[in-house]
Amino acid sequence: MNTVTINRKQVTVAEADLEVSLMRFLRERLDLTGTKNGCEKGICGACTVVVNGAFRRSCQLKMASVLGAEILTIEGLEKEDGTLHPIQQAFIDAGAIQCGYCTPGMVMRAYVFLAKNPHPSREKIRKALSSNLCRCTGYQQIVDAVELAARRMGAAKEEG
Repeated sequence: MNTVTINRKQVTVAEADLEVSLMRFLRERLDLTGTKNGCEKGICGACTVVVNGAFRRSCQLKMASVLGAEILTIEGLEKEDGTLHPIQQAFIDAGAIQCGYCTPGMVMRAYVFLAKNPHPSREKIRKALSSNLCRCTGYQQIVDAVELAARRMGAAKEEG
């Protein structure tokens, strides 16, 4: 059976969808439209999701290549009670969402980055996000948001 886990739920993939990109499958089959279709060439990063713990450009992955994988999208970061993930909230609080088109990809990239680098410098944040494009913010607010999220997530770990 062709299955994949998306946002902690097992999903069956029809034979006809095996050659469909993960980005299109998420948007068109599952109505998970947070994953954006920016360039469909793997350049802009708007379609970034987490696959087995690593950030990936979903426009470049065929469903056949992710069978059995654990996939997390921007929708999957939200807690069951509707509370936003600290990274999502930090993007809002830091004004890093402007038009919002790049935001889901930036958030997912930051999610993987902060899991491996819980106390990053601003320079490391800039470098980590440099492969995702944004036309609105000038990146300053995005770096501020990731820095804010790192502080909040670190404080939450210390309290817990």
